[in-house]
Amino acid sequence: MTNESHWWRDAAIYQIYVRSFADSNGDGEGDLNGIRERLPHLAELGADAIWLTPFYVSPLADGGYDVADYRDVDPRFGTLEDFDALLEAAHGLGLRVIIDVVPNHSSSEHTWFREAVAAEPGSPARQRYIFRDGRGADGELPPNNWKSIFGGPAWTRLTRPDGTPEQWYLHLFDPGQPDFDWTNQEVHDEFDDVLRFWLDRGVDGFRIDVAHGMVKDPALPDIAEDAKADMLDGSTTLPYFDQDGVHEIYRRWSRIAASYPGERALVAEAWVESADRIARYLRPDELHQAFNFEYLTAPWDAERLREVIDGSLAANSAVGATTTWVLSNHDVVRHVTRFGGGAQGLRRARAATLLMLALPGSVYIYQGEELGLPEVTDLPEESLQDPTWERSGRTDRGRDGCRVPLPWSGSESPFGFGPAGSTPWLPMPEEWKTYTRESQRGVEGSTLELYTRALGLRRELDALGDGSMAWLDAPEDVLHFEREPGVRVLVNLGEEPVDVPATGELLLSSSPVEAPRNGSMSLPAETAVWLRRA
Repeated sequence: MTNESHWWRDAAIYQIYVRSFADSNGDGEGDLNGIRERLPHLAELGADAIWLTPFYVSPLADGGYDVADYRDVDPRFGTLEDFDALLEAAHGLGLRVIIDVVPNHSSSEHTWFREAVAAEPGSPARQRYIFRDGRGADGELPPNNWKSIFGGPAWTRLTRPDGTPEQWYLHLFDPGQPDFDWTNQEVHDEFDDVLRFWLDRGVDGFRIDVAHGMVKDPALPDIAEDAKADMLDGSTTLPYFDQDGVHEIYRRWSRIAASYPGERALVAEAWVESADRIARYLRPDELHQAFNFEYLTAPWDAERLREVIDGSLAANSAVGATTTWVLSNHDVVRHVTRFGGGAQGLRRARAATLLMLALPGSVYIYQGEELGLPEVTDLPEESLQDPTWERSGRTDRGRDGCRVPLPWSGSESPFGFGPAGSTPWLPMPEEWKTYTRESQRGVEGSTLELYTRALGLRRELDALGDGSMAWLDAPEDVLHFEREPGVRVLVNLGEEPVDVPATGELLLSSSPVEAPRNGSMSLPAETAVWLRRA
């Protein structure tokens, strides 16, 4: 059961990709009113909180993670009044609301950046961003060899209206996302004010985008030629990620959050090297949670999963923090597909869900995983919108495949995502009629019912959620652990059934199983079970 105090320690938090959740007005894009209308479904599912991806004013160079105004809603998603209505409705259903804050970079359409472009080198307007002179005889070379996460160089050169080349500016992502200079006090003050603006409106916390990226090595040194600048790469030491200076920012933000009533949570999106490095963000005077990307990227392998679980719990326990578990989000291939796709991928995904929901800590659920949605791998090239597609020279299709709008009902597109006859911003596959919420609700054995039952038990049973766990003996390819009081979890990651020691009441299984008899049971391949100890 979620505690009123430190509610995030065992919460089930449902991630909403705003543009793809529900379209209330038929323009093909999800919006805040669409979310508000569907909130009862999330309460019924068993979520404790929702996390909204950016809905701020933005030209959408990177799906809204290029913010032009941090204190207003983009008209395509609604208005501030719509946001307030959504927040009130969510709180009325017992759902807390976390929103994204994007502090590493703004949109190039932001007033500050427009001022910087119009200003002279060295001016105060330029000092809010990272501008540098180029190298070479005429400054024609970038200041260093840093690479954009989306492909190509991380620097773009300004050009005067008369064609005169000028300084370069840093963008670790798209050129439409210039990086702020966090050595500038104005930047600190601005984000203090942005946090307070939304906390004053009643949000329950923030998910901090690129939380490891705001501080750069002031020397801006070159990186090794073979260094990989990749969003999912936390193993390469880079002079622009996970610098010690970020921690002072979070100590300041923690004090701001703590000054508001009701336990406001700060969550880091930080791709860093190890569980021990991520734990540094979770010290008592810093952030409350960080996404466990090491777990998300772990292969379908019992030994490796156990290593990651143990390492995560140990590192977070050392700083008194809870551990988070996540299988999918808006930046990675959906886990049904990562685990092999088709029937096997879905079977593994369902087992992985029962494993994740039984671990100590809190869980993040990406919209659509409760329907068993796979990645859409065959989107037409002309519909792709992720900047990675163009910047990679059309070799990397990017992240659109996990962002296709949700199927709610009906047998043809837009499957209840929007009004009949509307055209979703990304095309929805015809076969998604078999995945709709309507077709799964109340259907025994459906993935939606598995999630609903699991989240219900997680809330009902004292053993699940926050707390400790103990590993028990198990055959090869099987994970077996106990959560006190009295819940045992078995997961067979192998491709053959295994006889395992088991007693007590069968609470839930990811695939059909026979209940324990005479102290043992046959655990099918790629299946997880929850048992209540007799």
